[in-house]
Amino acid sequence: MAPRGKVQMKRIENPVHRQVTFCKRRAGLLKKAKELSVLCDAEIGLFIFSAHGKLYELATKGSMQGLIEKYLKSTKGVEVAEEAKDTQALDPKEEINMLKNEIDVLQKGLSYMYGGGAGTMTLDELHSLEKYLEIWMYHIRSAKMDIMFQEIQLLKNKEGILEAANKHLQDKIDEQYTVTNMTQNLTDFQCPLTVQNEIFQF
Repeated sequence: MAPRGKVQMKRIENPVHRQVTFCKRRAGLLKKAKELSVLCDAEIGLFIFSAHGKLYELATKGSMQGLIEKYLKSTKGVEVAEEAKDTQALDPKEEINMLKNEIDVLQKGLSYMYGGGAGTMTLDELHSLEKYLEIWMYHIRSAKMDIMFQEIQLLKNKEGILEAANKHLQDKIDEQYTVTNMTQNLTDFQCPLTVQNEIFQF
């Protein structure tokens, strides 16, 4: 038996082959994810968007929303958000001083990063910079998740509209087919008219 050729990791140009490969590998990926969840008691969330924007998703335990919230908690997003909320309770002067300090730290951090490590930053300044970066990452992740949920809901709404439209068209086709068959049956059914011979006696 000849050995199988190695698959080149590049875009498949033939659209038919590309779609067939997508369907096969998507099914394989979902199957492997389910098997991993069952065998290892793992929680798995999976998003797949086709080239045409169709969504395929898998949440092995609970809902996708619950998995995403768990992910955000595991990345310390919730803790950072609580710290950000605490800063809103400061009085205006303290808030101004805190913002000035934040700007100074960020400017130093930018100079430090883009300068290839040139300059010096204290350990406290590095900790502050790390906290600000975590806050930014939390907001970025939250914005990304919001956009993803909006796109998912939009795709689901579009899919529902298309399914309803297809059902309506199918019902119309079935109705027209029934009417056509009834008309054809009535046309084929012949009713011969017979006139009885009448005998008139005078």
